[in-house]
Amino acid sequence: MAVGADRSPDAAGSPLAKRLNYLFTTMHPPGAPYTNAHVAEEISGSDEYGGVSLTEQYLSMLRNGKRTNPSPDVLRALAKFFAVPVGYLLGDLSPSQAERVEEEVRFLVAMRDKRVRSIALRSVGLPPEVQDSLTTIISQFRRQMNLPPEPPEPPEPPEPGPDGAGEADGSGEPDGGATHGRR
Repeated sequence: MAVGADRSPDAAGSPLAKRLNYLFTTMHPPGAPYTNAHVAEEISGSDEYGGVSLTEQYLSMLRNGKRTNPSPDVLRALAKFFAVPVGYLLGDLSPSQAERVEEEVRFLVAMRDKRVRSIALRSVGLPPEVQDSLTTIISQFRRQMNLPPEPPEPPEPPEPGPDGAGEADGSGEPDGGATHGRR
C-alpha cells in the first residue's frame, strides 16, 4: 500500500479528495457510482495500471482526506482508470487546464443521456451556420422555460459512505473511456 501523509486540519477539503470524489460521482456506468472496492480491485487486478496495488481502505482514506500524499504510481493508475490526465490529480494543471478537464467530464456526463446524444449526433455534418442556428433555437427554448442559458454545473459530490461510495444518481449510460466492466 502506498504511504500517505497524516490527516491535516483541512485534509477533508483537500484538492485531491475533492477531485477524486468528483470523478467517482460523475465518471461511472449506469446505475450507481463506483465503489472504492471496485476501483481498487480493477486497478490491483490488472497489469494495465502498472502493477499498482491499491486497497479499498487506502482509497477511502484518499477520498476522505485522511491520506493526502499518495505515490505518483497510485495517482497515475487512478487517472488512467478515470481517463483524465494525471496532472489533474497531481494538482499540476493550471486552474484553466483543470477547468477544461472538468468541462470534458461534464460533457461525457451529458452525453450519457440518449436524447442529448441524439440531438448532438443529428447536427453532425450540417454546415456551421446551421449548427449555430440550432444553438440559437436551443437557447431560445431554454429562455422560454426559464432555464439558465447554459446547463448547470453538476452538483457537489456526496460525501463518501463507509465503503467510499456516494449515493446512486441513476444517470444514463457509461462514458466512452471510464467504464471498466463489473462493479
